[in-house]
Amino acid sequence: MSKFPSIKMLFFKRVSFVTVLIATLTFIIGWQLGQRDVDLAWQNYTPTLQVKNLQPQSSKDIDFKLFWQTWDLVSKEFVDKKAIDPQKMYYGAISGMVAALGDPYTVFLPPESQKATQEELGGTFEGVGIELGFNKEKRLAVIAPLPKTPAEKAGIKPGDIIVKINDKDTSGIALREAVNLIRGPKNSKVKLEIYHDGDTDSKKIELVRDTIVVKSVEFKALKSNDGRNIAYIKLTRFGDKTSNEWESAIRETLELNPDGVILDLRNNPGGYLEGSVSIASEFLKDGVVTIQENAKGEQNELKVTKGGRLTEIPLIVLINQGSASASEIVAGAIQDYKRGKLVGEISFGKGTIQEAQDLPERTGIHITTAKWLTPNGRSVHNSGLKPDVEVKEPEKLEENEDPQLDKALELF
Repeated sequence: MSKFPSIKMLFFKRVSFVTVLIATLTFIIGWQLGQRDVDLAWQNYTPTLQVKNLQPQSSKDIDFKLFWQTWDLVSKEFVDKKAIDPQKMYYGAISGMVAALGDPYTVFLPPESQKATQEELGGTFEGVGIELGFNKEKRLAVIAPLPKTPAEKAGIKPGDIIVKINDKDTSGIALREAVNLIRGPKNSKVKLEIYHDGDTDSKKIELVRDTIVVKSVEFKALKSNDGRNIAYIKLTRFGDKTSNEWESAIRETLELNPDGVILDLRNNPGGYLEGSVSIASEFLKDGVVTIQENAKGEQNELKVTKGGRLTEIPLIVLINQGSASASEIVAGAIQDYKRGKLVGEISFGKGTIQEAQDLPERTGIHITTAKWLTPNGRSVHNSGLKPDVEVKEPEKLEENEDPQLDKALELF
């Protein structure tokens, strides 16, 4: 089997509640179909359609007659009448329209997928703990396994390609479908066929689903090699609970009065954009955190938003292939301002922005609208951030072994 290229990540800018997000996460989106009011009266599975045409002006030259002819024909002639579900066909049509753009991160979320996405950002869901994305060849891939989840315990790594889910080949699979197949009730099982870069062949893994509770922030007091106090803050995502958990970690950090801080962004797939700006502002006195650039080339600078409490303390940031989008924004700003050193491996490299909106009928949509740049104008898309000090993680780690963290402690 040939090697697969490393995978890339996504992030969302949420506008439905004047919020902005960058995620990873997860994973599925769309647009409303021609904004039509459709009255379906089913007789012998042949729909009579009464349509009020509310097409936007930009679509006036599109004749939807072919769509409705196809709808009627399928509804009348398809052999398995039990499989004809008008609601699924309706959502499927919207999903197909959005998928025609060719961007795996511009997608439509039916109610079930919209709910799952919101639950994940909220920090609790049932599944195996895998953040999903696509590589350069648009193969389904692992962005990052979440800590202490069935996926991590099974040895799944960032960049692994998911070849099959329950014997279903994932070539050309939509993100929404993949998420729905992998997630499920606690204690149920899912079979994955995984290809890891460097292996000669794929391997099959059976995982038992569990309730996944994602804690955004963890704090530990550590010692440098010469015995000085070091505050270790692990940030696993930028979600709904991150702000409160971050404040708790900052209080513990200030009580420690450390000689240095390690910010661990490894396997952090992203989350809310404003969260990344807020976290970066904790370490930077002023300046631009990130630059958004739209399709017209227009740029919008997002600047430091508050007086940071850790701006003077020596800083090291840990990154790896699972560090993406929002976490890359933080790491990129710190690197550009030479505020601290990046230690670890090249990051994920997801530099596009998706707007996320709630739509009627409990559905949602994420649309790629822009890209983001570091303060110095660097794009990380498809390239990632290169660490100042590169430390490769061994394929197999002994218990409590962490060479990247060890190097960070050595550098203070």
